[in-house]
Amino acid sequence: MRHSFGKLVVMLLVPLLLSACASQSTPSTRYILPGGQLASPPASPDGTLQVTSPRLPHYLDVEGIVMQTDDITLREANTHQWAEAIGRQLEHGMRARLSKALPTWRVVRDAASDDQAITLRLEVDQFQGRQDGRAIASGQWQLLNQQGDVLAMETFDADTPLEEDGYPALVRALGKSWDKVSEQIAQATLDVRPSD
Repeated sequence: MRHSFGKLVVMLLVPLLLSACASQSTPSTRYILPGGQLASPPASPDGTLQVTSPRLPHYLDVEGIVMQTDDITLREANTHQWAEAIGRQLEHGMRARLSKALPTWRVVRDAASDDQAITLRLEVDQFQGRQDGRAIASGQWQLLNQQGDVLAMETFDADTPLEEDGYPALVRALGKSWDKVSEQIAQATLDVRPSD
């Protein structure tokens, strides 16, 4: 009797253990955009640039990296995800890139105390991989003075070919596309507020 009870327990536990093993999903791989180191601010800056968080469409404001598989279809990856919210990474990455491109400027997140600061407002429409092997970033940026007047405004559409297949290559290429956007903004910043 005891022996048959033990057999019954084993017969009940084995399917449970097998189903537990089968239901374990592949662990997620998390990514950060490259180029996130801020340069040291100058002691006597030529100007202050405030970088606000970008506005993102709902489909980009997700954990998974987005792939565009054809002209109308977008897919969010399940196991390839951003390590931090992509809006926050884009804002931090833009500040880091602009702090290097504008070494005589103070590039900050909040410039409430500086009444001469210029504010960068970003609206990102696309920040994704495409099935043709390109990483695209598009949208619009504006530079505004403290009164809210628009000093400069442009659309951007940067794309970078992937050097190889895979999500690591896609993330690196998206970083290079963001580099191109930051170069455009840095030049415009110098044009609207030339240093003495």
